Amino acid sequence: MRDRVLATFPLSEAALSRLKPHADVTVLTNPEDARFSAALAEADGMLITPRIAIDADLLRRAPKLRVISTHSVGLDHIDLEAAEARGIAVGHTPVLTDAVADLVLTMILMLARRIPEALEVGRSSTWQPIPMGLDLRGKNLFIIGFGRIGQEVARRALGFKMVISWFDLRAPETPFAGATRVAELSRGLADADFVSVNVDLNAGTRRLIGRDVFSAMKPSAFLVNASRGAVVDQAALTEALRTKRIAGAALDVLDPEPPPAGEPLLHMSNVIVLPHIGSATVETRQAMLDCTLDNLIDCLRGEPGRFVVTRRAGARRGNP
Repeated sequence: MRDRVLATFPLSEAALSRLKPHADVTVLTNPEDARFSAALAEADGMLITPRIAIDADLLRRAPKLRVISTHSVGLDHIDLEAAEARGIAVGHTPVLTDAVADLVLTMILMLARRIPEALEVGRSSTWQPIPMGLDLRGKNLFIIGFGRIGQEVARRALGFKMVISWFDLRAPETPFAGATRVAELSRGLADADFVSVNVDLNAGTRRLIGRDVFSAMKPSAFLVNASRGAVVDQAALTEALRTKRIAGAALDVLDPEPPPAGEPLLHMSNVIVLPHIGSATVETRQAMLDCTLDNLIDCLRGEPGRFVVTRRAGARRGNP
């Protein structure tokens, strides 16, 4: 009996060709589709994105499910405890490190050199007034979250001769040449010219960046967030920007996404908002898709997936 896979995002012919030797694939992108529940009840595996929430209720509706493979590095849309209790393998795609780190440095440069304002002046017929920016050399970059992405941000920033410090409750005490670990969040914030947020979204980091953080920052400092929108208290950020508690922000993520038309951050001159493009390069998106398919296929075959975060699922029952 062949395995069955429910894919919740469109798949190319090349992706389908990779999957077809291993399973029968149904693509349904709308959970409200009447066929979704029937496909879910028969699914041995799922291919998902963060747009689909995998909670305990959905898992109850999928009694045969053994593998969930998400096209994302973040896992906050999946109830991992419920999945692990069922022995369901959960795979993700931590292959976007360089792309996100590149974007963080891009946003820092955009803030420092006032690129959005310069673009507006460049489109004018006078080229005046020319926005005066800041050098990055000697500026303090404080990185909150020093995992794969945080460390790559640090390596890039060192190339611009910035002074790097970092804070991470979970990271081991691993020496990192050119970057200093600080024991308290407030200490790193006090000296920072730029604060880069590079943490996972979980119960401990939700709304981590709030009024206390903004109060501890210098009025001349900038916030950069390329992690998850819900890590930042957006109301507190809006207040901090309006009252000039901080100088500005660059955000690749918001909560919710896309934001409503009335979101105040969209209309503030000292804010750069990007449409969650951290992984949006041709090479990285292909690597993510390959990883998503590999995780699914390996686990359906009863093999340990390369990027599986829960314990191994039960033995497979379908064809190899």
